[in-house]
Amino acid sequence: MKNNKREVIENYTKKYGNVCVENNNIDPALYAEYGVKRGLRDMNGEGVLTGLTNISFIKSSELVDGKRMPCEGRLLYRGYDVTQLVKGFEHRSGFEEIAYLLLYGDLPKKSELAEFKDMLGMMRTLPTNFTRDVIMKATSKDIMNSLTKSVLTLASYDKHAADLSIPNVLRQCIMLISVFPMLSVYGYQAYNHYDRDDSLYIHRPDPKLSTAQNILRLLRPDMKYTELEAKVLDIALVLHMEHGGGNNSTFTTRVVTSSGSDTYSVIAAALSSLKGPKHGGANIKVVEMMANIKKNVKDLDDEDMVKDYLARMLNKEVFDKSGLIYGMGHAVYSISDPRATIFKSFVEKLALNKGRDEDFKLYSMIERLAPQVIGEKRNIYKGVSANVDFYSGFVYSMMDIPLELYTPIFAMARIVGWSAHRLEELINVDKIIRPAYKSVMPEREYRKIEERG
Repeated sequence: MKNNKREVIENYTKKYGNVCVENNNIDPALYAEYGVKRGLRDMNGEGVLTGLTNISFIKSSELVDGKRMPCEGRLLYRGYDVTQLVKGFEHRSGFEEIAYLLLYGDLPKKSELAEFKDMLGMMRTLPTNFTRDVIMKATSKDIMNSLTKSVLTLASYDKHAADLSIPNVLRQCIMLISVFPMLSVYGYQAYNHYDRDDSLYIHRPDPKLSTAQNILRLLRPDMKYTELEAKVLDIALVLHMEHGGGNNSTFTTRVVTSSGSDTYSVIAAALSSLKGPKHGGANIKVVEMMANIKKNVKDLDDEDMVKDYLARMLNKEVFDKSGLIYGMGHAVYSISDPRATIFKSFVEKLALNKGRDEDFKLYSMIERLAPQVIGEKRNIYKGVSANVDFYSGFVYSMMDIPLELYTPIFAMARIVGWSAHRLEELINVDKIIRPAYKSVMPEREYRKIEERG
């Protein structure tokens, strides 16, 4: 009976899925006719200006003799070049310092940073029995869904969930920044135990440790990690922390905030955006792509063989037949993604430390060859370079972080940027974000049901 019911449902949805496609198709020519900026981007790939922000700035082009030309990418947090920020905390953890910068608008003094770290440590705790009653119930391989469920459930434990005053929203944001590693890693541990029949490890965080150190502590059965591992993960978190108001999940944060919704609902919406493979899930595809290349290219030292396989990838002949080389290209950057440039030197150190120098050599080769192949095969209006996702998945694999946690780690970082943008939206804007859509459906005459055949 159950199988028959499933078959009936599948047949119905397949039939009417086709009806949906048939009746919802819009002639692509109409977008140009009405000047619609698809994806809120113009014909040159520039984002449509929808707001103002003090939080971050992305530079990928500059005016030369009145013409806009691609340039080396730059990323500024609150006016500070991220390259300089990373150099500034070279011998200490940077996540907490840069989180302070993004939330409050300037770099902290030593006393302010110590106070902020204490606050993060104090808030890095979950309600009584939350892990048992929420995280361990209805486990899922999709840890992003598990994380979203946990965030929404936390609202039930907050007596002031709907209070939009800035001190209250700030409290909620700092708490979520603090507990995201716990919600994510515990969600994975529960899935690994109940669905994979593996051992269950639920470690408590140490308030004296950095965010990066605590992530590794929570994940590893023995709670041990090296200083280099923690440092590289810390850098990854800082580089993923913020990337302008126009990226999909941050814009989602702005949109839902503008409706007057509570912090938990806003962050759940942002998480739902981030989990998409076109946004936060890209590094998983890079790791899968690299495994496919290693399996199918006979001689990985032969650049012509590797280049030929990349060309076949673009032609939708191999791997997932999507026509994409994952980790290459970015919606904004063209010549270089500064995050990838910064990250690469730390990745190389970790690869040598882990005995993965041959893998790093392959990554470096593909970083160099892929733009050539794309340039030969595609008509592109701007350059193509490796983005930060190209190396982040490799880093996580070297740390034995499971694939299921790749995107949640992105979320553990980006929650800071989301929080900063939520606060900025609440402080500066009192209008709901409501863009226009033009209807291209002609008016039709109503027919009674007896006349419809």
